[in-house]
This record gives sequence, C-alpha cells and structure tokens, in this order.
Amino acid sequence: MHGWGGDSNTWKMWAPQFQKDKWLWQSVERGYGEIAPFSPNWVNAPHQQRVVIAHSLGPHLLREEILKDSTDIVFLCSFSRFIPNGSKSRSVKTALKGMQRHLGTVDEVSMLNKFLQKACHPKTTDGIPAGPITKGLSLKGRKKLESDLQVLIKTNGLPQGIPINSRVLIVQGQEDSIILPESRSCLKKDLINHLDNPPTYWEIPGAGHLLLIPEIIKRVHSWLSSDQ
Repeated sequence: MHGWGGDSNTWKMWAPQFQKDKWLWQSVERGYGEIAPFSPNWVNAPHQQRVVIAHSLGPHLLREEILKDSTDIVFLCSFSRFIPNGSKSRSVKTALKGMQRHLGTVDEVSMLNKFLQKACHPKTTDGIPAGPITKGLSLKGRKKLESDLQVLIKTNGLPQGIPINSRVLIVQGQEDSIILPESRSCLKKDLINHLDNPPTYWEIPGAGHLLLIPEIIKRVHSWLSSDQ
C-alpha cells in the first residue's frame, strides 16, 4: 500500500524481488492520478503467509479486513499518529493546513513538488518513478487526495485490524523529513503495547522518507522469508 500522494508505481522495484521467489504480489492503488483505483483481496490460501507492506499513511488507508487477516506487517516510514503530542504539534498542524489551502489552487503544483522533494531527502527526485505529483492529479484523484489528507490529520492511533499475534517489522529512515522522530517513537510504543511479541525495528542511516536505498528491499524480503 503506497502513501499519500503516491501510486502503485511505488512498488516497481519491490515486486520483482518477491515475484522471482513465487510470491503473489498485489499493489493497492488509490487513484490520485491516471491509474484506476484498485483494492485487492487475499487469495484463499489459509496456510501461507499473508504479508502487508505499507508506506507512510498506507496502513491507515487499507481496509480493516486486509489487516486483520495478515500474518506479517511491514511499516515503512509510517506512524500511528502523524501530529505528535507536545511542543511540535502546532507547527505541524500549521503546515498541514497550508497544504490543504493550496490543493486545487494555482499553488498546488509548487506545494506538491516541495512535499516530494522533502520525501526524497537526502536523495533527489531524479531516480523515483513518475507518479501523480509529477504527472498531475485527476479530478477524482484530487478529491481523494484531499480526503486522505484529512485521514492523515486525524490519525491518533494504530489502524484498526492489526492482529496481536502478527509479526511486525518497522523500517524508518534516519533522515526522514516528513515523519518527526516523536511520531516514529509513538508508532514503536503503540505496537509494543498492542502486540503479543515486540516488533522488529530498523532505523536506516542515510535514508529519507521514501527509503531510496535498493538494499532495503532485499533486507525486507530476507526478514519475511526467515523464521525469526
């Protein structure tokens, strides 16, 4: 599941790593741009792993049924609540309100490009797949982007449906310019309190919000394929 402002092309580098080992890969699509929305269902294979890999806001955009039937969940640069408690909440709220105001105006493109640059930091935008922000929003897609921004603003806990016995991996970028450290810590604490067994936690040096480091894909694949 991709995050806010992204699309299923996010997973172009991920899918082949799993498909070559005969995993069935399905990419959710919100439909912000030119690609039609798509929400998959689990294939009827009760004894197999059912893995959710979700980026940023992605876990909060999934249907509860998808999460509750998963065996493994990978949170990539994600959060349980985006706006942290404490002194920094006011500045985050102000920034989000500014984004809301710019959607649908002449300042929309500039605002979204700045968001994309921050998401790519410390890398540049040169190496990422084209998506809704670079290619343009559809009319329906803009409305969905606006409503999903409201979802992001209102996040105040874990998404509903996470099984307490699921195996969970958290991957955070040390240089993430989108998710504040307080929000990253909150996700870890919330999952520790929710799960029967504590999540595995990786903080990747030199990685930003989009985790533009190819080796991470192999590491995640290896973790999911192991019995740990």
